[in-house]
Amino acid sequence: MPDSEALHASHRLEYPYSRSVGPVIGAFLTGLRDGRLLGVKGSNGSVIVPPTEYDPTTGDDTGDMVDVGPGGVVESWAWVSHPLPKHPLTTPFAWALVRLDGADTALLHAVDSGGPDELATGDRVTVRFRPAAERIGAMADIEAFVPEGGAA
Repeated sequence: MPDSEALHASHRLEYPYSRSVGPVIGAFLTGLRDGRLLGVKGSNGSVIVPPTEYDPTTGDDTGDMVDVGPGGVVESWAWVSHPLPKHPLTTPFAWALVRLDGADTALLHAVDSGGPDELATGDRVTVRFRPAAERIGAMADIEAFVPEGGAA
């Protein structure tokens, strides 16, 4: 085989598309914009948050939207000592599964507790929304969850 140089070509992989959110996710995101947390009734009456169009257990259509929270319980968490540029907070925080009051499933989001010694599984937290003028109907409308009884 003759000596040759490897061929190189630059390539940029991206997915430039928009997605329609539909009536269930759309209602959830509109609720966030309006400072409300919403779940959806599953086929067995359980409340799913974030809401889905189909029951994850049965595949049936889900039912009515219901208000949940604004508080909840930390079910599990992991501390982030050095946030990355794409993280929701610039200061250390926890990724946590928060089961909101009235919900049967947990929502993954950031908890701004001030430090890893200030957070434990089973702790109560409450939502901290971005200021109303900054909300756009996206998950980022929730700035973070904070310990109940004292914001970090």
